[in-house]
Amino acid sequence: MSGHGRPTAEFARTIAYAPDLDGAADPGEIVWTWVPFEEDPQQGKDRPVLVVGRDGDHLLGLMLSSKDYHRGDSDWQSIGTGSWDADRRESFVRLDRVLTVEENGIRREGAVCESNRFDAVADVLRERFGWT
Repeated sequence: MSGHGRPTAEFARTIAYAPDLDGAADPGEIVWTWVPFEEDPQQGKDRPVLVVGRDGDHLLGLMLSSKDYHRGDSDWQSIGTGSWDADRRESFVRLDRVLTVEENGIRREGAVCESNRFDAVADVLRERFGWT
């Protein structure tokens, strides 16, 4: 099960692109997991998450959404389209809230985020949230 989201700056660490579709999630991969709603953590939904690092036995991830109303919101950034979305809708990644995900809480590996898209997200984490 995914843990509650926490402010991104609380997890500031080194970020590096390292996808390897070997069954274990790595930074740069998009995986599917249960994400609780902020307003009611007892409820939530299965959604794609961009893995950006690790914290002990947990993955650190940024949730994705295909909702167009995130466009222009400074806490969300477009990462374009990819095979993680069956309808190939544009996806936006949430930058200000990091999810902690138990490795065994991953439902499936979805895809690899292209390196230039991952690097654009990593640049924002470095500039705004103290990651290196």
